[in-house]
Amino acid sequence: MSSGTRRQYHRPTLFTSDMIDRYEGGADPARLSEAAHVTAGALVNRGRANGDPVVLEKLIRLADAEGLEEVAELWSASPAQTLPGTLWRLYALRRTVLQDPVRLAAYFRDGRAQAPVHQAIAGVAEPPGPQELVDMTTAILAGAFTGDYDVALHRAAAFCRVVALGETAHADAADHADPQRGSALTRAAHRLGGTADDLDAAAALWRDGDLS
Repeated sequence: MSSGTRRQYHRPTLFTSDMIDRYEGGADPARLSEAAHVTAGALVNRGRANGDPVVLEKLIRLADAEGLEEVAELWSASPAQTLPGTLWRLYALRRTVLQDPVRLAAYFRDGRAQAPVHQAIAGVAEPPGPQELVDMTTAILAGAFTGDYDVALHRAAAFCRVVALGETAHADAADHADPQRGSALTRAAHRLGGTADDLDAAAALWRDGDLS
């Protein structure tokens, strides 16, 4: 592959060329918001209208590709309870697990006893090791394109809640030996719990036809 060639599943495959090009370089928040909704809607609609497993694989791997930064600049600033905001969080969840599956698996194992219902909703296989978490977050993301979008959001929210509980347990254990680390883990767990609340709220909006 030459240095000037884009990856196969980057922008030309998943979007028409003008979907992003017309927004590039624009600093207008309204235009960036419009671009976020256009691109997120294009992805979800493409996946739900196409049963081709090759297309699904490309959609799942989008966050693994070089050049994601162009789309991230549009999605990551979107409000949590919007279509681009939720789609970004599903991608980010999988990417986080891919980057550190061992640590996330430890949090999940320590949090699951406190949240058996959420563990069941998330659907992680037993034992919930690093590969199981990778498989589960991949399945959640795939479900956004092949199943009910609200179910994917609820599963992601449940996963976040279990991990947040485990992270809180690690924070408590760290408080005596390393208070600074304990505080950082507590803050991270709180943010993750907030993400879970947003995902559940967005799922309700989707069912009502109000997630845009």
